[in-house]
Amino acid sequence: MDNIQENKGTDIFWPTLWRGWRRRCPSCGTGHMLTGYLTVRDSCPVCREELHHHRADDGPAYMTILIVGHLMAPLLLVVFTTFRPDPLVLFTIFAVGCVALSLYLLPRLKGAIVAFQWVRGMHGFPPRI
Repeated sequence: MDNIQENKGTDIFWPTLWRGWRRRCPSCGTGHMLTGYLTVRDSCPVCREELHHHRADDGPAYMTILIVGHLMAPLLLVVFTTFRPDPLVLFTIFAVGCVALSLYLLPRLKGAIVAFQWVRGMHGFPPRI
């Protein structure tokens, strides 16, 4: 019986995180979760699911820094030791890369964290699993 409950939990968990990553409503998957770059809507415009309970304060920023740092630092080392570009060229390329990757990841990670809180019933969301 416990195995059935665990499978039910994973059946809803990963699709919900994917919906959050796509910045869609964790409930219906069609409504937009964000109103601007990072502002979460109070409710879904399609299914009216309340989203104002979220507490995704600094988590997306910390996760973005963690991912960008772990991707760009080894790449920086490989490029520097292999090609030996001028320092200004190296800085320019990696600064643009870090900023672009951060701007790409930040709203997606915020959506994933809100979806995680929604599916786990955290911070006022009703429990789903």
